[in-house]
Amino acid sequence: MSKHTLIGGGTGFIGQHLAKHLTQKGHEITVISRMPGPKRITWHQLEKQGIPSSVNGVVNATGQNVLDPSRRWTPGFKQNVWNSRINSAKMLSSAIKSAPQVKSFVNVCGVSLYRPSATKTYTEADQGENYDYMSRLCLAWEEAACSADSTDQGCKCTIVRSGVVVGRNGGMIKSIWLPFKLGLGGPMGSGDQIMPWIHMHDLCALIHHLMEKCETGAFNAVAPEIATNKSFSQEFAKALNRPCLFNVPEFVVHAIFGKERAALLLSGARIQPQRAISSGYQFKYPTAKSAAAEVVGK
Repeated sequence: MSKHTLIGGGTGFIGQHLAKHLTQKGHEITVISRMPGPKRITWHQLEKQGIPSSVNGVVNATGQNVLDPSRRWTPGFKQNVWNSRINSAKMLSSAIKSAPQVKSFVNVCGVSLYRPSATKTYTEADQGENYDYMSRLCLAWEEAACSADSTDQGCKCTIVRSGVVVGRNGGMIKSIWLPFKLGLGGPMGSGDQIMPWIHMHDLCALIHHLMEKCETGAFNAVAPEIATNKSFSQEFAKALNRPCLFNVPEFVVHAIFGKERAALLLSGARIQPQRAISSGYQFKYPTAKSAAAEVVGK
């Protein structure tokens, strides 16, 4: 059976890498985007015409970049962040109900539903909590995506709870590359906060693994090594042969991002990818040291 995967957010940081990875694994790829083009459909076309009949797998990696420092944390931007995630998940879930040929639906979500704790380590067996904006977003996001499970046509809905995605040409690494290259990089705040993270290769390979196995339910897409913001920063600086001397004060992080967004950088939960490992997935970059070395090109 041919493999044809539809990717929501396929022109974004995660989506582009995922499309490349799946293409190398023999998948035909169609991307959902705002603009039409070759091997693309628009969200409007999806809503009006449904999922193409040849598509048998769907991945949703859509979402406005929360940590875009060029965007002020205004009520309008918060609404864009919310809508880009919830509405895309709802639309795809609805479309899947009219597409019996789709057997796998993977929705990439976040890990902010796990309340930061100095003592607790979370697995997928733990329930998420509603304690701030980001946690409410994650809970609503998963609920919107899982409405696809109400279909009786055999589609498996999988939630991939992703930590900070580590890859050279986007996300966190792109934003910190220059200051670290100049020897001015360092941890955020105290640096003692946990930073759940995953290398881009492992995120894409895990999604492919879960699609192949037709897994269902939630999976924590985080590296097995639990790292602090400080330990990750030190490994990144070391890979660049640079010092790691200057902490970014907490008030500066708040000033740049706003308090609600800053929580993503200044706090984090201890999370383990228990179900991913139990399913047979083997991480290629399980440690901050190995991930930093790959990103820098060593």
